[in-house]
Amino acid sequence: MARGKLRIYLGAAPGVGKTYAMLSEAHRRVERGTDVVVAFVEHHGRPRTEVMLHGLEQIQRRELEYRGSTFTEMDVDAVLERRPAVALVDELAHTNVPGSRNGKRWQDVEELLEAGITVISTVNIQHLESLGDVVESITGVRQRETVPDEIVRRADQIELVDMSPQAIRRRMAHGNIYQPDKVDAALSNYFRPGNLTALRELALLWVADRVDEYLQEYRAEHSIRSTWQARERIVVGLTGGPEGRTLIRRAARMAAKGSGSEVLAVYIARSDGLTSASPKELAVQRTLVEDLGGTFHHVIGDDIPGALLEFARGVNATQIVLGSSRRKAWQYVFGPGVGATVARESGPDLDVHIVTHDEVAKGRGLPVARGARLGRSRIIAGWLVGVGGPVVLSLLLTRLSNGPGLANDVLLFLFLTVVAALLGGQLPALASAAAGSLLLNFYFTPPTHTLTVNDPKNIVAIAIFFAVAVSVASVVDLAARRTHQAARLRAESEILSFLAGSVLRGETTLDALLERVRETFGMDTVALLERRSDVDPWTCAGRAGGDGSAPPLARPEDADVDMPVGDHMALALTGRVLPAEDRRVLAAFAAQAAVVLDRQRLVGEAERARELAEGNRIRTALLAAVSHDLRTPLAGIKASVTSLRSDDVAWSQEDEAELLAGIEAGADRLDHLVGNLLDMSRLQTGTVTPLIREIDLDEVVPMALGGVPEGSVTLDIPEELPMVAVDPGLLERSVANLVENAVKYSPDGEAVLVAASALGDRVELRIADRGPGVPDSAKDRIFEPFQRYGDAPRGAGVGLGLAVARGFAEAIGGTLSAEDTPGGGMTMVLTLPAAAGLPPVRPDLPAQATT
Repeated sequence: MARGKLRIYLGAAPGVGKTYAMLSEAHRRVERGTDVVVAFVEHHGRPRTEVMLHGLEQIQRRELEYRGSTFTEMDVDAVLERRPAVALVDELAHTNVPGSRNGKRWQDVEELLEAGITVISTVNIQHLESLGDVVESITGVRQRETVPDEIVRRADQIELVDMSPQAIRRRMAHGNIYQPDKVDAALSNYFRPGNLTALRELALLWVADRVDEYLQEYRAEHSIRSTWQARERIVVGLTGGPEGRTLIRRAARMAAKGSGSEVLAVYIARSDGLTSASPKELAVQRTLVEDLGGTFHHVIGDDIPGALLEFARGVNATQIVLGSSRRKAWQYVFGPGVGATVARESGPDLDVHIVTHDEVAKGRGLPVARGARLGRSRIIAGWLVGVGGPVVLSLLLTRLSNGPGLANDVLLFLFLTVVAALLGGQLPALASAAAGSLLLNFYFTPPTHTLTVNDPKNIVAIAIFFAVAVSVASVVDLAARRTHQAARLRAESEILSFLAGSVLRGETTLDALLERVRETFGMDTVALLERRSDVDPWTCAGRAGGDGSAPPLARPEDADVDMPVGDHMALALTGRVLPAEDRRVLAAFAAQAAVVLDRQRLVGEAERARELAEGNRIRTALLAAVSHDLRTPLAGIKASVTSLRSDDVAWSQEDEAELLAGIEAGADRLDHLVGNLLDMSRLQTGTVTPLIREIDLDEVVPMALGGVPEGSVTLDIPEELPMVAVDPGLLERSVANLVENAVKYSPDGEAVLVAASALGDRVELRIADRGPGVPDSAKDRIFEPFQRYGDAPRGAGVGLGLAVARGFAEAIGGTLSAEDTPGGGMTMVLTLPAAAGLPPVRPDLPAQATT
């Protein structure tokens, strides 16, 4: 029986229309005469979805008792007995009630598919098992119901149901997704614009990767070698020379002209490991291409043009960028060069760009052949066997009365030649072959004790012996060198792989890297020296090894080994002189040491820049607070004092007491503000830091409401809310400004709602008003100093309140942003860090958000 087909409607979030699209497809198939049944569809009380169920045959659900409640699940047995052509099964990631046929609904779907029934289902991107951690980091909600990625990937058809975040939130506000009593909680938590945008991007990228997989599978199944220009992919061929940076930048500019273009830089090394590429230059080029958004690839291939074209066609590239040859004119006698060969063999599906650069025709160094270091003892042993062995063997054979015969003599001498090759390499083996030929001729070939050979057969035998000895010596020596070279290259690759990985992940400090250099090469000390210019003295940027009391090297020339890194930096090692073949790995270490040093300095500069920016931001907030927040109590104090001093009015004792109370209240408020501002001033100068401590929001927020009329604010702060780690004084000022701004813009009779909720390791304080609101284009601008959107209906101000609030919020490690209030108005969202050590609180979301 043929397996059924699986079609999945994939969405970024609940409410995008997956179930509606699935039911629309069912109606289309019914109209075409297909036998379609509804195995399980949940409309969640949405009228438009419920209407779509009309006219479709529905399989009765199975009822299950669990913990005193009755639940309904898909009746798999009934569907199998009905055997429709197509079955609709909603919510693929759903977990069945205990006691069901299977634990997961996707397992029920697998049974239907095995029975030959085509299934149409739905799933949200957040329910894919591999994306659980990513979704939790975005939304703060851990998805309990997941489906293995492989189940979704095996689907015969995946259709993305897409909708913009703004459209989803409008549908939510209109009550088309959840019930009205759950709308505010959903919009404030899971369905925030940032969450929806991130989930939408996840869905689009996941589907795009799946489409790419389909395309690659189709091309492979149909043996399609030509390039399909579905997306611009530009391959940059690198040689490790200085022209690579020019090629990478040129390719990046080409990619920027088309949306979705990719840049893939590839360096092709020969399989024998012999290359003239600079490890430092390759490291720089790798960093450059990754900074420009491309990828770097290392490919092994003896045929450079063929390997490059194979790689380009393998990644479905559309263009290849190569540099003009660095060969001199006379070097073209050895061949046309890589660029000309690639251009000739690329075919019509690949465009080849030859880019000029400053290194054109300047020549390039030939690869340096590096043989294996056999060691002094092995070389001496090889020469002893190669030269002394034939002499000793001749003495032994001549003492025998009945020798083994010329044929066996030849084999014994040949054995000595092989041993000499294994021990000392090719030269001792050649010497052994020459000595053996002479000794065989002199002692064992008639007439003996002369170099004359009478029998032509003996001449042939000796000649063949010499030829075979030379050939065997060459092969054995080559095999020994290749084995040693392979082992060495493997060790080098492991070292470089570990080095590159640790540095790219930022796990290696300069001291740790220098210590690893010292251990790898067995040196006494390793130091990284640098200087500003050619005339400045060398200074030590980092050092490893030694007893610490010895002075550092004054210059690289004083070291046993020095490896330049650019013009004004060098890696200096003491202890022994390194062989030439070790310098390649040492050069890679030196290049990475320079990168690590640059990274450490950039991190330090970034930290200093952050501190300067923080100081500037706090200074700005202080100035804003002085001009904005101190004016109101000063005005009240001055008005009260002026009234008391006036001789035109005879104030009663009650009036005087009221005016004095106003003066006292204003003075208290000024004292409170000045205290906070002095703390902020000391913070700006670096003498103090914000007094971060754990505190409950219900201890701070009510204190911030002193400047607004009674009854104008409604508080909703749950008791189970976790504590926050903030500076209470700065938080109070921030909330006070936000509440005063919200009350100012709210219509008469409409109270401002101040509500708090927990979301993962954060606590959100939302101040919602029913005022005119602010368009999306102006939401960031209202936080700038001296900015007011529109005219305030009453009151005054210079437009600094929100700027001050955001400055204080960021100073205590929080964030402040603006959102639309469902139904009209604006909501200020103040996000604060929850106190450390407390478990994250899972927001009380509607069940549909996690199913």
